[in-house]
Amino acid sequence: MTPCKRGKKAPTAAGVDRIGALPDEILHHLLSFLPAQEAVRTCVLARGWRHLWKFTTGLRIVEFEGARSVQDVRKFVDYLLILRGDGGLNTFEVELSEFSEDDVLYVNLWTRFAVFCKVRALTLHLHHNKFLDLEGLPLVSRELRTLDLRGVCLRRAFLDFSSCPTLEDLKMQYCQIDVDKISSLSLKRLSIIFCRSDQSHRVRVSAPCLISFTLDSFAGRTPLLESMPMLETAVVELGGACSDFCHSYRTRGFCGANGSRCVYCFSYNDESSNTVLLGAIYNAKHLRLISPLGMVIFARDLKSCPTFNKLKTLLLNGYWCVGPDFDALTCILKHSSSREAHSSVCFREVHKVEMKGSYSSTEKPTEISEHLKLISVKYNVVDDRVLQLLKFMCTFNIQSK
Repeated sequence: MTPCKRGKKAPTAAGVDRIGALPDEILHHLLSFLPAQEAVRTCVLARGWRHLWKFTTGLRIVEFEGARSVQDVRKFVDYLLILRGDGGLNTFEVELSEFSEDDVLYVNLWTRFAVFCKVRALTLHLHHNKFLDLEGLPLVSRELRTLDLRGVCLRRAFLDFSSCPTLEDLKMQYCQIDVDKISSLSLKRLSIIFCRSDQSHRVRVSAPCLISFTLDSFAGRTPLLESMPMLETAVVELGGACSDFCHSYRTRGFCGANGSRCVYCFSYNDESSNTVLLGAIYNAKHLRLISPLGMVIFARDLKSCPTFNKLKTLLLNGYWCVGPDFDALTCILKHSSSREAHSSVCFREVHKVEMKGSYSSTEKPTEISEHLKLISVKYNVVDDRVLQLLKFMCTFNIQSK
């Protein structure tokens, strides 16, 4: 469908219609930033605006004037898509707060319509206390570059992006991820934030071209990462809902770094890989590794993890600093062999004091990499853990600056 020719623009009573005088292509782009309901209403502005909304480069199906649910906008969206036709789309966004079981089919149809219109950026945000089930069929698109999902349930092959060769950005927030594998050969940025999986096995992540990866507060078994040789930045924050914890931590202490397998560690790794996380992200230049006490993933991974040869920045929390031996901290610092590595240990999210230390030139300890340039410890109050850590650093000739 091609845009219609607009007639000669007449000046308004107050003067020249400067916005209406813009080329159609620019007006189509500007209208794409409005909610779809607002964009359609521009048809009454003047004769030249009558059909502009049909050719917008983006559609935003969002809450508007009391319309908060899928059911509230269903009829409007159906007519909108019919009248608009299958013209190309750069963006398609659905952001609503409520839905019923009857609405699930409509949202899936809207999603497939957007893909059919060769959408480049697809956003589905459902703010509800239940997950909306998306069809388990994989997306097929040579144009899709960005996929942003929130509040949806992903099953079967939906996250198989072998038929989306240009997809580069995938963001999932508050989603139920019940798939065997997330796979893409083109993906560059992946964020999994406050998502969950109820499966007994781990979700595998195969994205060898990733340059940025974020895993934050995943509930259930921690996803298993496959090789990411191009990775530059990785943020992994394990939350309290992670299933990979040790039942005996409070009575027996930190078990993850010792030589024996703890029988009380819940569901560690029954896969073929020796590591779950660190074996895939060790190539990163910037790492943030945060975990509650009692989780076993990081400590177990360190036993089989290669050296962090490219590491420049490493941010840890108090999980790594459990005395008296500080096995986990010693191990991660020992594996940080980059000549530019800078490690920061934070005991509180909000800290008031920072101490920086570096190696003395008079002695080079063998337990920790000699290439580690700087270690900074940030804390709010000086408690027993901080004192133990400072004493530990002194034993390795790490001196305050």
